Amino acid sequence: MFLPIILPLTILLLGLALLVWSSDIFIDSAASVAQHLNIAPLIIGVVVLGFGTSSPEMLVAILASLEGSPGLAIGNVVGSNIANIGLILGVTAIVSPIVIKSSLLKREFPILLIISVIGILLMLDNDLDVFDGYILILLLMVVMTWMIHANRTISPVDPISEETLVELKEHPKMSLSKSWVLLITGLIILIISAKMMVWGAVEIAHFFQVPEMIIGLTIIAIGTSLPELAAAISAARKREADLMIGNIIGSNLFNLLAVMAMPALIAPSLIENTTLIIDYPIMLALTVAMLLVALPRKGNAIITKFEGSLLVISFISYMLLLYFRSING
Repeated sequence: MFLPIILPLTILLLGLALLVWSSDIFIDSAASVAQHLNIAPLIIGVVVLGFGTSSPEMLVAILASLEGSPGLAIGNVVGSNIANIGLILGVTAIVSPIVIKSSLLKREFPILLIISVIGILLMLDNDLDVFDGYILILLLMVVMTWMIHANRTISPVDPISEETLVELKEHPKMSLSKSWVLLITGLIILIISAKMMVWGAVEIAHFFQVPEMIIGLTIIAIGTSLPELAAAISAARKREADLMIGNIIGSNLFNLLAVMAMPALIAPSLIENTTLIIDYPIMLALTVAMLLVALPRKGNAIITKFEGSLLVISFISYMLLLYFRSING
């Protein structure tokens, strides 16, 4: 009975493994190229390290939209943002309480919340069309311009500034020619692996007769969030909490603006009611929760182990909700 699903599942898992591996190569080589071009370290931190971890989501969204599966792309965005906060931030806080010191991050939290609200306002008509896509791209340009300017003017003793410099020093040293070769190779493998994941996910959705959105919210979302998880664990081990939070905020912003724009521009489609009344509001609620637990209390903002546990419980509860939705059709 399950023989027809073995090939799609194998292709999806293989694609996922290649995606995580090639994403790491792509980010390292992109950072190396930027350093060779004498781009300011903090700008590299924003564009490459901050947004680079969303490259898997971007490629999955583009390929899914081109192949007529925009629901998979939208589910990937919402599910990845939920995973970034509920799973990645929650697990990291459980491992070690997160102390947020950077003044820049305290300004980025409200921006993420505002963009999240704008996102749901654009979809209230149950439609994600080309005009919405242009709005998202315009907002992306505005946000990136602000973040680059903010990073240029940030104090050199700000924790996120110091942690970014340390992180870049630890990146592999490569010649410019090797950096370009690995960058192009990583991108090619990223595209191939993303295509494998999209094909496998669509076939699995058809086999089990569940909406592609559900697959995007679960398997694809968690899979494409693995680079963020790896970055978070690495940052936690090196006590680079501000850089880790910055990566999560940057990834979620990029998902909402750049990645969400792809299905809007390539394959405009109707938004499922369950996405509007359940999935996106849950993502919005977790964004608010992250903002609340990250507010300063008597000095630095601290995300405690208890608060991390609540985030993980929220994520597990959401996965259970999706499971019951899928079996009930």
